[in-house]
Amino acid sequence: MGWNIAAMTEEDAKAAEKLWMELAKERAHLDAECTADEVEQEAAWCQDAMGNVLDATAKKIRICAKSKRWWNADIRERRKAVGREKRRRWNSEEAAKAKAEFQKSIRQSKRKILSEYLQNLRGAEVWRAARYANPRAGMTVEALIDREGKQANMSQEKEEMLRRESFPLNDDDQYHELPPAGSVDTHVTEQAVERAQFSQSVKKAPGPDKLSFSAIWLLWKWDKERIVRLAKADIRTGRHPSVWNRASGVVIRKPGKDDYTQLKAYRSISLLSCMGKVVEKVVAELLSDEAERRGLLSDGQFGSRRGRSAIDAAAIMVDRAHAAWKGGHIAGVLLMDIKAAFASVAKGRLVNLMKVRQKDGDLIRWTESYLSERTVEMIIEGNAME
Repeated sequence: MGWNIAAMTEEDAKAAEKLWMELAKERAHLDAECTADEVEQEAAWCQDAMGNVLDATAKKIRICAKSKRWWNADIRERRKAVGREKRRRWNSEEAAKAKAEFQKSIRQSKRKILSEYLQNLRGAEVWRAARYANPRAGMTVEALIDREGKQANMSQEKEEMLRRESFPLNDDDQYHELPPAGSVDTHVTEQAVERAQFSQSVKKAPGPDKLSFSAIWLLWKWDKERIVRLAKADIRTGRHPSVWNRASGVVIRKPGKDDYTQLKAYRSISLLSCMGKVVEKVVAELLSDEAERRGLLSDGQFGSRRGRSAIDAAAIMVDRAHAAWKGGHIAGVLLMDIKAAFASVAKGRLVNLMKVRQKDGDLIRWTESYLSERTVEMIIEGNAME
């Protein structure tokens, strides 16, 4: 589950920094002549070393009874009382009474939380509460049925079915050759990496390495030069490390579906390494800056552009509709949604399009590496599938 960074004391943080410095002094930073294999090794070392540091100095996050909203100080004290009575005399009447009081306090707290929740409901939220009361909502799915009517009963069958649906393979791709190295890595500065890192929310779930952005921020405080050099080398060599290409595919239910045996009632969230996300954001900024500078984007492109938003797109749409009505015309809007747009990207076609638009060689090579040899560990019903 990762580590509780927020609960670290000042002494814990100092101990963690000291341990990191002891580990890091034996390992030199990457230089401007490092190879792609050295980038791979550095990313893996940073991940393992930071994990070892947190193992030694921070408490691990564990899901337990105290993780629940209904847990309070009274329940905590009653739980301690149960423990005390059990240690004194295992089968005593006092131990049984303490256990009964402990269970009673849990039921009372749950009823209180539910009552407060129901009293604060407004309008259509009442129907959401009705879904929570439906006993089917929390049941384990016995079987899954795909779009062709095929049924999956075993966990491995469910995993394969959900993997095909959420992460489809693209077999109809184009042949591509990588261009020579470019020079965009010279624009990767400490400020750019810092922006990419601190613009991300600490609430984002980490990937398989369990290193959240809170952990990455600690590493930045201790050894920012190592992170900057790793990001520069990653882009210069065009090698996105394999440890960052691993994802956890968490399967969740889509709300409000009538039949949860249907495959389309589920979706997968891909959780990636937070350190890899930092480099991704740096590359996204480089791509965006070059596209803006060279005028490669349509005036109708609003997504992922500075100074533009969905509000601007909606305002233009409304303005054009009013102009059409004023002229006595009928206005219509066509809205399209591309199924699995990101998961279905054709790597070869994208690389060839980037070459046609004369994108920097470093960015093309990095993009090709980023889209290659990706793996996902499906997490179904709370269990990780191999």
